[in-house]
Amino acid sequence: MSLRLHNTLSGQVETFTPIKHGEVTFYSCGPTVYDFAHIGNFRSFLNADVLRRWLESPLCERADGGKGYRVTQVMNITDVGHLVDDAALDSSGEDRMEAARVRLLEDKKSGKLPSEAAAKINPNDPYAIADYYADAFLADSRRLGLRVVEEAAKDPSLMPRPTRSIAEMLEMTLTLIEKGHAYIAADGVAYFDTQSFPDYGRLSGNTLDKIKSGAGGRVSGQTQAVKKHPADFMLWKPDPTHLMRWDPSKVLGRSVPLKEGYPGWHIECSAMARGRLGDVIDFHSGGEDNIFPHHECEIAQSRCATGKPAFARHWLHTRFLQVEGAKMSKSKGNFFTLRDLERKGFSAAAIRLELIKTHYRSNANFTEQGLKDSARMVERWREFVVKGGAAAGTGLSEAGAAACAEFAAAMNDDMNVAGAIGAINTFINRTPNPGPGDAAALELMDGVLGVVALARRDAAATNDAPRSPEDLHIDDLVHRRTEARKTKNWPEADKIRDELVRLNVVVEDTASGPKWSRKAGF
Repeated sequence: MSLRLHNTLSGQVETFTPIKHGEVTFYSCGPTVYDFAHIGNFRSFLNADVLRRWLESPLCERADGGKGYRVTQVMNITDVGHLVDDAALDSSGEDRMEAARVRLLEDKKSGKLPSEAAAKINPNDPYAIADYYADAFLADSRRLGLRVVEEAAKDPSLMPRPTRSIAEMLEMTLTLIEKGHAYIAADGVAYFDTQSFPDYGRLSGNTLDKIKSGAGGRVSGQTQAVKKHPADFMLWKPDPTHLMRWDPSKVLGRSVPLKEGYPGWHIECSAMARGRLGDVIDFHSGGEDNIFPHHECEIAQSRCATGKPAFARHWLHTRFLQVEGAKMSKSKGNFFTLRDLERKGFSAAAIRLELIKTHYRSNANFTEQGLKDSARMVERWREFVVKGGAAAGTGLSEAGAAACAEFAAAMNDDMNVAGAIGAINTFINRTPNPGPGDAAALELMDGVLGVVALARRDAAATNDAPRSPEDLHIDDLVHRRTEARKTKNWPEADKIRDELVRLNVVVEDTASGPKWSRKAGF
């Protein structure tokens, strides 16, 4: 069965066929590093990672009978040009890095800025702000197992930054002007001429006829007066006062009609995707909030610059994440980063599973109970692998091969991760005494979901780390509980159990001996 995925561009589930035999080019919209990435951001990034892992998996059969694709995935880190109001099509919005500067200055003045950040960030240096939050994003992504981040450690071109790709953006902007698809308005801003591209709106349904007043009336009248159409969007904005600015003539080494300033958000991804992956790519992913205007604008400027009939052949968008049934909001206290959840006692493996287990085209409800359920599921899978004891090169058992076939059918069905998880759990339920071939099958499936590997990594790190006095005390209690149970000293065992409950410790009796963990949230 071939991979079938929903394509936002066509609105239909389509059979995937790559541009180049056995290879896939994949661009994922990454973070804007003006703050820590939250779990809603990571839901989109992780869904892209799962798709990438599935494409690479030996369980993924190609139309030609081969197994798996060679994937080149690129994810940007936006460090300039991203407006606070994502829906703003004009140039009057505030750059997010500038907004971060103001926020950090206020936090530093009021004493709200954490000591670690205060020591590393100069709020008046946008490059220092970007580097600090970019490093944090990379660390969080490694904790959650994003492959593109792991690869970019060896090949930085896989995670480009706009501030390091200004020349490419300028060249694309000038090409669009020369071809009549862009113009320099009276305010000096270079705008894309949406009326020059008949397909504008095909991705989102926001046709030019529907766009009468820019971004819902938020565009200033002064800006509208210089634009040919309310939907025209910024490619380059002159601003000699902006902290992050470039002189186009100096950057390109020749005289050009653009003045000192900075790029628009949309042109960045088009230029960086083209520079690393080519004029036409297989996949482009992002959150559903990227569909309009960002991805719509990317398509327009990319196709007009290259003259190709497509930019990305397949568009994958992840729907929004709610927390405990409500939209994430700092004021509601339900706004979480990975670090927030790890401080509550949840593992990266459990967080990853909780973020990927709901279908990418459905709104997900992220709950503490769901996290606890995911944590138990991850541990159950890890125990299954440990008990089976697969070695390198172990073949699959008959039951394991059947489970892998069910898993593959679910993944090929529009990336039905819930069905894939169901295949794993059914397999485990039917296999109370796993052997090496069973463990090998689960590890092969987990290579796509990527959670057992994280649990194994964290368990190894915990075992290698120095034990705290509290951990040693709990170790001793668990050992004494085990000895009391062996000698049937039930009063002593019950007394120790009550003490462990008081310490918010859960003990699980496994085939390899008792294992303890703290209750999630403690």
